[in-house]
Order: sequence, then structure tokens, then C-alpha cells
Amino acid sequence: MRKSIIRDIEKAESGHRKIEWVKGYMPVLSAIEKEFTKDRPFAGKRIVMSIHLEAKTAYLSKVLKAGGAEVSVTGSNPLSTQDDIAAALAEDGLNVYAWYDASPSEYKQHLNAALDIEPDIVIDDGGDLVHLLHGERQELSPKIIGGCEETTTGVLRLRAREREGLLKFPMISVNDACCKHLFDNRYGTGQSAWDGIMRTTNLIVAGKDVVVTGYGWCGKGVAMKAKGLGANVIVCEVDPIKAIEAYMDGFRVMSLEDAAPLGDFFVTVTGCSKVITGKHFKVMKNGAVLANAGHFDVEIWKPDLESMSKEKRIMRNNIMGYIMEDGRIINLLADGRLVNLAAGDGHPAEIMDMSFALQALCAKYISESKGKLKNKVYEVPEEIDQKVAYMKLEALSIRIDRLTEDQKEYLRGWGE
Repeated sequence: MRKSIIRDIEKAESGHRKIEWVKGYMPVLSAIEKEFTKDRPFAGKRIVMSIHLEAKTAYLSKVLKAGGAEVSVTGSNPLSTQDDIAAALAEDGLNVYAWYDASPSEYKQHLNAALDIEPDIVIDDGGDLVHLLHGERQELSPKIIGGCEETTTGVLRLRAREREGLLKFPMISVNDACCKHLFDNRYGTGQSAWDGIMRTTNLIVAGKDVVVTGYGWCGKGVAMKAKGLGANVIVCEVDPIKAIEAYMDGFRVMSLEDAAPLGDFFVTVTGCSKVITGKHFKVMKNGAVLANAGHFDVEIWKPDLESMSKEKRIMRNNIMGYIMEDGRIINLLADGRLVNLAAGDGHPAEIMDMSFALQALCAKYISESKGKLKNKVYEVPEEIDQKVAYMKLEALSIRIDRLTEDQKEYLRGWGE
């Protein structure tokens, strides 16, 4: 097994500075690092990670290493890997297999190289590692104790395998924990998506018509932040209950077909494919900006853009302009990949502090539960979710009340 596959080890100094910066704003994960350094819960274990390879992720990998694990790291999106971060981790003795803008074949090579560690525990973001472990690398599956999945898309893939009885090892849906989706998906995606859009376009959001497709926790965050920036927000949904929720939250709700001629910005956050397609591109305004905040680059259907345009033009870094036959230009950000990471630095450090604390503690739980869990998708244990919340409050110097024993008894009862 090669130790690392990275672009340039000389970039390590910049990566170290970034990691140290975010560490200063991740007090929960820092407290867990101290616990792990003392207790070494992963001694003798091997952990493979496929998460967007940037500074916060790098710190998580170092925390796992502090817990005694041999750690193998790769990215989960070709455009979200930061080469200086990869170099810093390689210099620190981790096994790193990733570089920015990897081709599809290089990306797959990196995933496979990371799996060559023969892991005991898997930490995945989007399900690419798990997919390989159920296909061409299934010889590694019997050794795996279990793993954790970070994002909605990956959980959907896991549950599909579980329904068909094909899941080969237990997985924890970190995405569904309260300390993940209530904060990471909502506030993290909301802020980081608009950070990526604004830094890439250098356009004002106030007064513009913003179309948000999908009103799950991520979509709620994107819509909320757009409203805060002064936009007129339109929400498009397929779930009637979420559509009513968006309406009562003060947003206009309509079909995407009706919204397509109105939008200045379009942000997809559905986890589905072929959300914005040719029939929508056909009626969009000249200069419309398209951005995706879902895991895979299939929500804005690029084959239709390609076939409908007479030429393409690089408008700015990370902006491809598709010129239609009638002269209209439709602008696609970051090749339709995750705009918050492919065109930005991802979620704020304080948000990922909670998400990665969950990952670290759930990995420990998986390790300690060897042989006790079935091959299914599990929720994050409530005690872990609660522990992370209390640790975050303590880090914020916030003190809250606790129920007395009498109050607990009252809530358990059914009488007067």
C-alpha cells in the first residue's frame, strides 16, 4: 500500500495553518480529542474516511488518529479536496489519497487506495466507499465492524440496500441526529451555499428572485439565508406537507415550471436527479445563475444544458456560461457540484464541530459494539446526541435547567 497520493507535499504549511485555525473554533471536537488521547478507543483499529477533504475534516481525522487509529483519508467530491490540506495530513503521518479536480478514474483510484488499508470502520459522505465495499471491494466487507454516514444522499443509498437485505455491515445515520440536521444541514448549508455563490459571482442577492428547489433541512437553510440577504424567495417542492410549511414560513410556493421564468438564482437542494432540465432552461432569464447544494451533480441536468447550448464560455473562475440559440446565457456554478465546497470552504467550523463530534463518538460506539449490531441502518444513540449538545452548550458558556426527579416522575406518569 502506498502511503499517500497527493499533489504537492510543499503545500503542507498552508494546510497546517488552516487546520489550526478551525481547531480554535471547534471546542467540542477538541474536548473529544483530549478524551481519545487518554483512552485510545481505536488502538489497533483502522479507519477509512471519505469526506470532503478540507480543514474541518482534516481535524476529525487527526482526532481519530489521536484515539489510536491508523487512518486512511480520501475525498468525497473531486472539486472539494484542498491540496494543501491533503499535504498537511500526509506530513502528519496519515494515509492520504486525494487531489483537487481528480478525473473520474483518478477519483475512483483514490477511493480504492484508501480502502487498501483494510479498514475496521468506515466514515462515508455520500456512500461511495460503501458502494465499493458492496461491489468490487466486497472482499473487505467481512472485516468491517461498521461505519457512519454523514449526509442525506448517503443515507438514502444505505436504506435502499437495507430494504433489499443487501447491507453487509451496520451503519449509523449521523445525518439524522438532531445535532447534525438541525444545525449542519440548516445553518451550515444555508450560510456556506450563499458564501460559495456570492464569492463566485460577486453579484448582489438583495432584490433578486431566488428559486430554492427542495424544502428539507438544507433547503430551509438556503431559503432562510436568501431571505435574510433581501431576496424574494420562491420554494419548489414535491412533498405537499413541506410545501405548506414553506408557504407558512412566508415564501412563495409554486411549481418549478412556473418559477423557471422568474428566477435570477436557482439553488437545488433535493438529493434527487433531473430536477432542473431542458424545459426549465428553455424559459429562463438571460443571466440566470444555477447552483447545486446537493451531494451529486445530477440535480441540474447538464446533458440538457450541453445539448441546448450553441457554445460554452468560461465567464469567471468556477462559472461556465451556456449560450443558448437565442443568445441567452445560463450560468452554471462549480460544474453543478456542491457549490459550498467546490466554490467555497464548506460549512462554518462551529457547525462542523457538532457534526464531526458525532462522527467521532459514533465511530467509538461502533468499535465498542463489535458483534452486537445487525446489518442495518441505526440512528445515532440518543445519549451521544445529548452529550454533543451539552458539550456545545458548555463551550458556549450557556447553562440550562435540568428536570428534577419529581418532574421526571410527573412526565412519566399519567395521573394528576
